Amino acid sequence: MAAERKTFSARSWLFAPGDSEKKMEKATAGTADVVILDLEDAVTVDEKPKARKLVSAFLQAQAEQARSRLWVRINPLDGPHALIDLAAVMPSKPGGIILPKSRSGNDVVELDHYLSALEVAYGIAPGSTPVFALVTETAEGVFNTGTYKGAPRLVAMSWGAEDLADSLGASENKNADGSYGYTYDLARSLCLLGAAAAGVAAIETIHGDFRDLDGLRKRAVQMRRAGWRGMFAIHPAQVDVINEAFSPSEDELVAAREIVDLFAANPGLGTIGYKGAMLDRPHLARAQQLLKLAGRT
Repeated sequence: MAAERKTFSARSWLFAPGDSEKKMEKATAGTADVVILDLEDAVTVDEKPKARKLVSAFLQAQAEQARSRLWVRINPLDGPHALIDLAAVMPSKPGGIILPKSRSGNDVVELDHYLSALEVAYGIAPGSTPVFALVTETAEGVFNTGTYKGAPRLVAMSWGAEDLADSLGASENKNADGSYGYTYDLARSLCLLGAAAAGVAAIETIHGDFRDLDGLRKRAVQMRRAGWRGMFAIHPAQVDVINEAFSPSEDELVAAREIVDLFAANPGLGTIGYKGAMLDRPHLARAQQLLKLAGRT
């Protein structure tokens, strides 16, 4: 996998069911950084053959450059549909593959083998199809969030609260105040830590109430400050809110530039006073990271 894959950045990841050409068109016409053509949860078993054909045809109808933002969520590797999904969509050269219910970094390695063979078969540049792993949708996956360092093709990781609840046999995953229960907050934190250890982007899971844009905005801002680099969307109305929340504000950028310039002007100092506070090298690193993120978005 090329080194530049590690700097892949996208703020909004909008799901569109693969069995609805109308919804795929609407999602693609919007402002989402990435559109996910879904062959998994959004499609019933009986409709999966139809969805594969629709997704493949939809990809082929797009200009090659436009396909870079059209990713496909296949079905889990340990089920009967994943290889059929890949065989159906890879000839149409999707921008990337989203792997659900990943059990560990070994699943990404296995997926890499399949993609490598399919890239050769269909004249696609070797190693050019990136992978995004959903890593906490099963109890097993939660234990293995730290196993993704060095996984080939991997550019991002996310967590899932709904499928995890199913895996645990839970009837609810939230507290009375609407916050996630301890087990799910733990899964979220382990995903963030796993992504940092792997050197890839951490993407926050969905905000289920697509009408609650104020709640979405508040949550998205909190997540970016915590280290997340983007968020899933389930409705086009959520996309602009997510894009704004995961884009540094002008005030943040001004402060970051001032901090970087201050350290550059005083290369021999480990700590520097700035607006009444003492800053050290970790503050410089965060300022540099924020400017880098702004440049990518």
